[in-house]
Amino acid sequence: MMSVIQRSIQVGWQLRVFFTEDVFSPGNPVLRDALADPASRKVLVVLDESLSDVRPDLAGQIQNYFSAHANHQQLVCPPVTIAGGERAKNSPALVTEIHAHIDRHHIDRHSYLIAVGGGALLDVAGFAAATAHRGVRHVRIPTTTLSQADSGVGVKNGINAFGKKNFVGTFAPPFAVINDFNLLATLGPDDKRAGYVEAVKVACIRDGMFFEEIERDAEKLAAFEPSAMKQLIRRCAELHLNHISTGGDPFETGSSRPLDFGHWAAHKLEQLSDFRIRHGDAVAIGIALDVIYSRHIGLLDEKSAERILNLLKQLGFELFVDDLLPAGTDGNPEILAGLDEFREHLGGELTITLLREIGHGVEVHEMNLPKIIEAICALRESKK
Repeated sequence: MMSVIQRSIQVGWQLRVFFTEDVFSPGNPVLRDALADPASRKVLVVLDESLSDVRPDLAGQIQNYFSAHANHQQLVCPPVTIAGGERAKNSPALVTEIHAHIDRHHIDRHSYLIAVGGGALLDVAGFAAATAHRGVRHVRIPTTTLSQADSGVGVKNGINAFGKKNFVGTFAPPFAVINDFNLLATLGPDDKRAGYVEAVKVACIRDGMFFEEIERDAEKLAAFEPSAMKQLIRRCAELHLNHISTGGDPFETGSSRPLDFGHWAAHKLEQLSDFRIRHGDAVAIGIALDVIYSRHIGLLDEKSAERILNLLKQLGFELFVDDLLPAGTDGNPEILAGLDEFREHLGGELTITLLREIGHGVEVHEMNLPKIIEAICALRESKK
């Protein structure tokens, strides 16, 4: 004998991404208005250490901003400097540190944790915010092209564990995201171009016209021309938000991650290199690998494949590294273990996004290992 009570639960989210410049100028109302609340609320700010090093004035600017808007929000302490970069995600210690500040300053569920930094810091701070009091309001202010165009506008937070990327984490949409283009000014060339690859990715699988725009502006983007960069970041962020809001599975309860084109190999490549290879560069290689694989199995035509590979090269990405070659205990390249790890991370069956044509991704549930090895060899030959 069995009985069951069943109800459907629906939760609504507003995911807002603001675009501005000089967000911490006292006369700029964007941040103040994004946090608008009938009552004055507490604010804790965590600041990426690498950004603080090159912008030693920034912490003072943040304090001056909240002093000018003290009737609206209360900054509980000077900005807390936290290590950034992918290595910051390799230990729970930084999450615990942020939890300690949340506790010390009595940040509650209606207070705000604002993270200012690159994607790794946003992941760490977002995970801390999502797990303190089962959810503190989290505001992201991304400071890299990669985080402004992609990771900073998503709903995922996490840290690495057991040698696997984002093994521990949450799905928790931020209260708001504020993209300030001027915060990209101090980035070096590698960091400036890193976000381009996510734009190429989403254009390849979702928007052929956007791909043509990136092709058209490739020379300007390679020279980091501001208007071209702004346009790319905004459109890339918009396409990611469109997928999250209309894709039907924002918290990835199924076995599909269509916006992770090229990522099964990229995540493993980062791990194999002990994160020496950065995410943007790893994704460029992962996309190149899956583009060649799509061509080798007859899914994608030769001309389209060459357009994608040439665009990645024009934007300044290297498409082959020796880290693709080392063999595992089974004699196959270690990179292939990324397929099983990707399937396990998703749950259920393996689901990989490949290309049928530019602007049209297609999901497959198995990969031909000899063809992947052929694609690796083709990448190696193309470098010679």
